[in-house]
Amino acid sequence: MGRITVRKPVLRLSTGGAAGRRPDTLAVEEPLEIRVAGKPLTITMRTPGHDFDLVAGFLAAEGVIRGAADLTAMRYCADTQEQNTLDVALAPGVAPPDDAMTRAFTTTSACGVCGKSSIEALRADRPYDVAADPVRLTPRMLAALPDRLRAAQRVFDRTGGLHAAGLFDAEGELLAVREDVGRHNAVDKVVGWAVRQGLPPLTGKILMVSGRASFELTQKAMTAGIPVLAAVSAPSSLAVELAEDAGMTLVGFLRGDTMNVYTGAERIQV
Repeated sequence: MGRITVRKPVLRLSTGGAAGRRPDTLAVEEPLEIRVAGKPLTITMRTPGHDFDLVAGFLAAEGVIRGAADLTAMRYCADTQEQNTLDVALAPGVAPPDDAMTRAFTTTSACGVCGKSSIEALRADRPYDVAADPVRLTPRMLAALPDRLRAAQRVFDRTGGLHAAGLFDAEGELLAVREDVGRHNAVDKVVGWAVRQGLPPLTGKILMVSGRASFELTQKAMTAGIPVLAAVSAPSSLAVELAEDAGMTLVGFLRGDTMNVYTGAERIQV
């Protein structure tokens, strides 16, 4: 695994006139090239670490795989000096990404939805019936999640520069947490962990993210069968629209003892 943090010198200034140089800890950002059967698919900028989870979650979000059985092997490529190229072998009978997906990723960063041809195609791609999930939650339990996620952000404590995603059960117990410079990568790493454990659909689970709830994060949660997405910041209008269509519960501005429930309020026991 590559370095997660690096130390760099900075000039520290204050409005009072004080100045001094000191080392600062920064989160590492490096490219990861994803190949399938030796064929380049995309490049994403990520924080090294949990790369196998990242790739598994990314491929699940794109509909290339549905579970661990669809993956035969993942390995770093020996033809590169750094661990920044990862090749995936799909199980027999699993169709590789088509050329249209590869071309789409050539001109965009790996955002998790870029390979789709349209928003309607994303809405149609629902492997699990999230709307039927019977999970019920309390506001008190939800209000405790941001602090539990923050307490598990070990690299953030050293750098202040990473997003986090955490998977919780219906009792509020943290099952997995991942950090990354990209929000979508943090979610892919969590979902990929679950995929490699053979857990999806993630019935009765909550995905908690440290930033805002975008359309792409909602899509990733939906594809993994997660019924509840919670964020400390605001959702986008398209995220709310997709969550409503899918029957997900979307919670935003989850801070302190208050929150906004944008969709799926029937799952919250007031």
